[in-house]
Amino acid sequence: MSAPSAAEATPALPWRDALKVYLEPATLRMLALGFSAGLPLLLVLGTLSFRLREAGIDRATIGFLSWVGLAYGFKWVWAPLVDRLPLPPLTTLLGRRRGWLLLAQMVVIVGLVGMAVNDPSAGLRPMIWCALLVAFGSATQDIALDAFRIESAETRKQAALAAAYQTGYRLAMIWAGAGVLWVAAWAEVGVASGYQNGAWKTAYLVMAGSMAVGVLTVLLSPEPIRRVLPQPKNAAEWLQSVLIEPFADFIRRYKWQAALILSLIAIYRISDVVMGIMANPFYVDMGFTKEEVANVSKVFGVIMTLVGAFVGGVLSMRVGVMRVLMLGAVLSAASNLLFAWLAGRGHDLHALIAVVSADNLAGGIASAAFIAYLSSLTNVSYSATQYALFSSLMLLLPKFIAGYSGVFVNAYGYSTFFIATAVLGVPVLVLVALASRAARAQHASTASTDPNS
Repeated sequence: MSAPSAAEATPALPWRDALKVYLEPATLRMLALGFSAGLPLLLVLGTLSFRLREAGIDRATIGFLSWVGLAYGFKWVWAPLVDRLPLPPLTTLLGRRRGWLLLAQMVVIVGLVGMAVNDPSAGLRPMIWCALLVAFGSATQDIALDAFRIESAETRKQAALAAAYQTGYRLAMIWAGAGVLWVAAWAEVGVASGYQNGAWKTAYLVMAGSMAVGVLTVLLSPEPIRRVLPQPKNAAEWLQSVLIEPFADFIRRYKWQAALILSLIAIYRISDVVMGIMANPFYVDMGFTKEEVANVSKVFGVIMTLVGAFVGGVLSMRVGVMRVLMLGAVLSAASNLLFAWLAGRGHDLHALIAVVSADNLAGGIASAAFIAYLSSLTNVSYSATQYALFSSLMLLLPKFIAGYSGVFVNAYGYSTFFIATAVLGVPVLVLVALASRAARAQHASTASTDPNS
């Protein structure tokens, strides 16, 4: 398994070859699978809260129901099972990765159909169970898909695959965010205003049908090259290989650098996550209408994220992941300062467009490089488990700190809050610099002892 410096050690590709990777079958498959991964998220979080509020559910209850999303933060708990446990007959027919992917997608579809046919105004419990089913299936799909992506291409192509994945993911979020509202509104034509469960039923059934994009991609994709794993002799050996060994492997490979790497993962997105909690309240307090926020933030902003992901993927292949990781960290922190500037302008639509454009472009670049970096850290023998741990770790501390963001804004105001979130990005720059230096040192040490170097 290559060290973190693998992306840096490989000579830069010509621009034409770097761009050509986006037309390769593996990249196009990741585009479709990214759509399948991004579709369920808003349907159990943002879109669901809209539906529940329209159905007359109180805001406190809606807030508690957001805990459904915790399934994504703890997916590392069952990731070892997805990594190693076969699913007869699916594993026999499709392979280990595709078998788990198909099962997870079926769970999501069943949950979405359940959410479609249940009326929350008549009782919340069935809706809650169906939402939990969708979240669990979606988180499981993420685990299997991360492993599928990592095992489908060499390290230097991981940034491009990550960019394609993000593109599909963001397109799905537009469809599950704005699209589901368009379908629900269309289904209400000729019906009296107010909450209409039949319209939401139609919208959620359309979303369940949209999962066919991922299902067909899984059925038509080749299984990554299977790596023969030793069979455990007893339950204790199985637990050792499934639960303990993936984490022990990471510590063995990176030794003292493991603490540095895990620290970087834990705080890399801290500026974005903490700031993002207060973004929508900020828009409301600045007097922006729902239409303005939807058009600028939910549609145009997503497009800019896609552009950023594409740029980040190309740059990572051209100049190396660590350099783009640093660039993304700088841009993410700096873009928060633009929100502080916007806070002083009030209701200015053109300023909002400029700020959202810069912020989402920076976020796309940072995300593409960060996903590629996480991918380079995993051992292909434990790719699902290790990547699930990394992707869960990157949200725990930022989400905890973000819980206090409203208190901070009430005490000091929006401008100070946005500046403070930018300052939170300074330790990230230090850790990226240290991780990059450690990676270069490890590569130099490996090269000096390699007779073929």
